[in-house]
Amino acid sequence: MKIILKIKILIKILIIISCSSHPSLAERISLNKISDYINGLTTLQADFEQINSDGSIDRGKLYIRRPGRMRLEYTAPNNALVIAGAGSVAIFDDKSKNGPTLFPLKKTPLNLLLKKNVDLSKNEMITEHTANNENTFIVAKDPKRKSQGSIKMMFSNSQVSLQGWTITNQSNQKTKIILDKLDKKTKIPLYLFNISAASKNKN
Repeated sequence: MKIILKIKILIKILIIISCSSHPSLAERISLNKISDYINGLTTLQADFEQINSDGSIDRGKLYIRRPGRMRLEYTAPNNALVIAGAGSVAIFDDKSKNGPTLFPLKKTPLNLLLKKNVDLSKNEMITEHTANNENTFIVAKDPKRKSQGSIKMMFSNSQVSLQGWTITNQSNQKTKIILDKLDKKTKIPLYLFNISAASKNKN
């Protein structure tokens, strides 16, 4: 009887250790709940820290005005600028005199966050949906454009909130954005997302 009792106690301990070490799938935020959060996100302003593939770090300010608009404003010494607006993503290099590099927004991973109606549960681009004790992660990759890379978005579990994302390009280089001081109430003017106006100001 003592042996059986010891075995039962050991099994209980193993179950406790297993549960604490490996969060169950039920702890993930559902894709529907994340979709509701993104669709309910009208504006977002935040500080960001960008960790580049070479280990260097840049900082700046993020502005989002959904649908379709985002601005990443880098602080010195970088002074770069990324604007998503009018269906395009423009990357301004402070050292270049040739104007911004343009990409169709639909062909970038950011479209998943900025598109008008987000339904992740029906999105064939979602390839991973995982969680740890603090955050839920979703990885999206366009099956028709695998060479375009992927985006891994991070959401806090305690209160659904975007914490940042990691973009992996076609060369497997990763760029990670970490958000801080999120503000969903600030009014963000439309002119911040005007690529043409930004081009004139940069010249």
